[in-house]
Amino acid sequence: MSKPDFAARRQWLVRNHVEAAGIDDPHVIDAMLAVPREAFVSEVLWESAYEDEPLDPGDGRTMPQPGVVARMIAAMQLQGGERVLEIGTGSGYAAALLSRIAARVYTVEPIAQTAEKAASTLGEHGFDNVHVMHGEENHGWTDHAPYDAILIAEARPAVPKALLAQLRIGGRLVAAVGVDPDAVMLIRMTCIAPDEYDREDLGAIRVPLLPDFGELDPNAVHARPRRASES
Repeated sequence: MSKPDFAARRQWLVRNHVEAAGIDDPHVIDAMLAVPREAFVSEVLWESAYEDEPLDPGDGRTMPQPGVVARMIAAMQLQGGERVLEIGTGSGYAAALLSRIAARVYTVEPIAQTAEKAASTLGEHGFDNVHVMHGEENHGWTDHAPYDAILIAEARPAVPKALLAQLRIGGRLVAAVGVDPDAVMLIRMTCIAPDEYDREDLGAIRVPLLPDFGELDPNAVHARPRRASES
């Protein structure tokens, strides 16, 4: 198979599925243009690498569509230089995008082979500020907390309190929350004081569902939901 013009395809994706969706964060745009999504899938999926659709790399994890990943990262409101935690490494693509904005990215993957493969791919392509750990997602990565921002890309029924506790004051957690694939909500939770979080509902989103996330704390959310437009 001849190698496609991936740079042109990245530009097409950004123009038609990121900027066209109203995402204008320059950090996100630059990261999407710089990171080769094709590097995180097998050659048989190259032709689909820059379609705005989820992909199945065959390792038990689903890569969300790139436009959705861009939307979630934009919701983190990164300015550059942050310490970021990602829950669910998968292929490593989202961590690579985050690495082009944040100073340090710590990412946790529960499947050992997936974690090993992602770490290898990230290292091979020079994403040296990403650190991958094989471990339990519920627990996060306390050694490097507190974090400026946390991303949970796969939909969960709720956000575990243990992850919220790893945010610094003023830090933001962005997550997909829901149990019905047609009713998943993108939320942002900002730590405003110890054990206090302001929640914003940012609209519906389509991401893979994680059916088993262990025991969840139903009291993890300590503030009433509010719309992003509220002040």
